[in-house]
Amino acid sequence: MADVISKRELGRGERVLGGVFRLRLPLPWPGVPHCNAWAVSAGDGFVLFDTGMHQPDSLAELERALAMCGLRLEDASLVVCTHAHSDHYGQAATVVERAGCELWMHPNHEHMRRMAEDPEALLARRLEVARHSGVPEEPLQRYAAQRARRDTGIAAVIEPDRDLLPGLTIDTDLGEWTVHETPGHAPSHVCLFQPQRRLLISGDHLLGRISLYFDYGYTPDPVGEFVQSLDKVERLGARLCLPGHGRTFTDVHAHIRANRELVDERLAAVRAGLEGGPLTAFELVPHVYGGSPPPANAHWLLSKVLSYLTHLEVSGKVRRIGGEPERWAA
Repeated sequence: MADVISKRELGRGERVLGGVFRLRLPLPWPGVPHCNAWAVSAGDGFVLFDTGMHQPDSLAELERALAMCGLRLEDASLVVCTHAHSDHYGQAATVVERAGCELWMHPNHEHMRRMAEDPEALLARRLEVARHSGVPEEPLQRYAAQRARRDTGIAAVIEPDRDLLPGLTIDTDLGEWTVHETPGHAPSHVCLFQPQRRLLISGDHLLGRISLYFDYGYTPDPVGEFVQSLDKVERLGARLCLPGHGRTFTDVHAHIRANRELVDERLAAVRAGLEGGPLTAFELVPHVYGGSPPPANAHWLLSKVLSYLTHLEVSGKVRRIGGEPERWAA
């Protein structure tokens, strides 16, 4: 199915407003067929916000999208990554080499380095967490076989030339963009804001549709960090959002509110699932998401349930029960 999607999708570029171009780039994932990179005019070139995923023909798809906007890859003056996931950072090394420009990214990107430099060790760790969470052996082995054949989606690991932290500004023809740390979805996540035009490049913090994902296991409470990041972005007062997936949208506050409501809904579903007695994280998945999870998305759902449980544990509302597999109780 992934191969069919990657063949059907093509890189596309379009002008969103003067000096801002959306680059829609293909992805090989079921249900997530593309992501957005953003080109913003800057002098004789442009700043490229995010790069898309590295896969066969991915560079050609990026160049195709740029050409539709009258841009050339060689004219990228700077690459800025909202976070270090493969669909946003994967082609950074290639673009930087071709354009001869710098890469700016948040320094807390160890989650990417572990995956790119030792994917076997990361897979082993995920399998260990899944077993500990009650996942049966048969689907676990099927998942392991599928992941073993999958590329990381990252051309090469390169360190940022500058750490993307608050206080740093990015110069473009539309004015300066400010940096705002927004962890939760990923430890390395930032949003970029242009205050005069009230434009927000949101990465995966806010998406065109309401959807949640948290990098589990790298920070103490990714769900709590995500909610705090929503508060931070709300205070900016953005009126147009340029997201990492999906179309632009103007109802930024409505999206923030809907994300908060979905977090509360998921947390309530976890607590309701535990009312009947202790359960493993794997047993909680259908309580939260209904029915048996699709095999292609099961590992994402488990990661999210573990993140919700961790947040509720930090809040003192659930507790772990020792043993193998591990269970949770209200």
